Amino acid sequence: MRLKLLPVTLPCLLLAAACSTATTTADTTIATPVEADALMRHVSILAADSMEGRLIGTPGNAKARAYVVREFAAAGLQPVGTSFEIPFEARSTRDSSVVRRGVNVVGQIRGRTEPGRAIVVTAHYDHVGVRNGEIYNGADDDASGTAALIELARWFREHPPAHTLIFAAFDGEEGGLTGSREFVRQPPVPLSSIVLNVNLDMIGRNERNELYAAGTSHSRFLRPYLDSVATRSPITLRFGHDDPNGPPRDDWTMQSDHASFHRAGIPFIYFGVEDHADYHRPTDDTERLMPQFFAGAVSTVLDAVRTFDRNLAAIGTASSR
Repeated sequence: MRLKLLPVTLPCLLLAAACSTATTTADTTIATPVEADALMRHVSILAADSMEGRLIGTPGNAKARAYVVREFAAAGLQPVGTSFEIPFEARSTRDSSVVRRGVNVVGQIRGRTEPGRAIVVTAHYDHVGVRNGEIYNGADDDASGTAALIELARWFREHPPAHTLIFAAFDGEEGGLTGSREFVRQPPVPLSSIVLNVNLDMIGRNERNELYAAGTSHSRFLRPYLDSVATRSPITLRFGHDDPNGPPRDDWTMQSDHASFHRAGIPFIYFGVEDHADYHRPTDDTERLMPQFFAGAVSTVLDAVRTFDRNLAAIGTASSR
């Protein structure tokens, strides 16, 4: 979920300064690409009419959640605690007297060598439901990010990370980031162990073949790692949409679930595309996604997470976490 936005770029001198402050440990080739067919299969199920727009607290939302739980288990994730499902209560942003029960879906891959430090990879599986008799399927927003979580989990289960990866499919993002706020307020692991949040929201289509990584203006030490990822990416990875002094309504810092981590002092990178004509409309359907771009975007995110994992000690030192 985001407001309507304008393009933005960062000053070149600022980028040069950021890039000179860190060295990275990374491969020179991108990780094995994620398959477009698998991603599109997940989206076609999550964004089907039968899910009725996945509004928090509705039967359609529960069906979508059950699918995510099954796929997390099939991917080889383990619960953080006794269950993949972590319930919470959320008040409606439209009517504060309405309280809905939300459920986050959270799984993990324990780190091989440093399990006490974690990267939390997030997306939201809820959407806005049915309005005036029309189903808002939310294929890009954010069935695309949820599908990516599943396939990233599968890849990292087969290629175990050094540090713990927590995969969180949040509920209630569309109602005020309630799922991520509750995750941070009552974390399933010590908050001090979370070094970084990587958030995915709307990554399934872009006519210019561009994916944005927002967050480096707040955590400039992350930029060199992403610069290395950009050189290997099959799509164009751009930076920006994270400057509070930029054009009005152009700053994405507080506009998706990464905001909850940012408020807690945890560095974030938010991967997403600029808004398109189907954003928050009943036409945001599976067939509007661009499979090759989608797969390229997720493969780029995979490479970023892998790079962060290999450099997490330095990232923790730079962020004092």
